[in-house]
Amino acid sequence: QVQLVESGGGLVQAGGSLRLSCAASGHFLNDYLLGWFRQAPGKERELVAAINIESMTYYADSVKGRFTVSRDNAKNMVALQMSSLKPEDTAVYTCAAQKTGNPLIASQYNYWGQGTQVTVSS
Repeated sequence: QVQLVESGGGLVQAGGSLRLSCAASGHFLNDYLLGWFRQAPGKERELVAAINIESMTYYADSVKGRFTVSRDNAKNMVALQMSSLKPEDTAVYTCAAQKTGNPLIASQYNYWGQGTQVTVSS
């Protein structure tokens, strides 16, 4: 069983930056594909970024060039550096992990954190 705990969310002005972290316990993350999802009120959950065990990355078009996902297997964590934040980035951000499968499909992730709120003011 993998437990995931996010941190780093908060309130930031448009154009600002935040760094989200997701720490894992219960198992080493080096065998897992990791994803960051977000869900805004009234909207469906969407994949923001993903990183596989070879550190190949995927980004949603809406965040390309602004967000960077990274993993630190030694620290057993994954991070999401967010810059040039926009009000439309406001959402609950959640990290997730899976061993194998399509990183774009939320249902294929086996483990989820509790989420952290990111609010971007205009």
